[in-house]
Amino acid sequence: MEAAEIRKLAVGELEQKVREIRDELFNARVKHATGQLEDTAKLSRLRKQIARVETALQEKQEANK
Repeated sequence: MEAAEIRKLAVGELEQKVREIRDELFNARVKHATGQLEDTAKLSRLRKQIARVETALQEKQEANK
């Protein structure tokens, strides 16, 4: 998901998206630890996605104040 798409989402959707990506990151870390993860770059991509979504979420929350 690109930053422009993320910014279009509502606060509730952003919170849900963060939870989904965090779950996916957890599963990828478990696979990595057990040697089953083939695409190790996925860990980095997921962390960056979390940062993008949390940044957009923070911007929206500050705008609502």
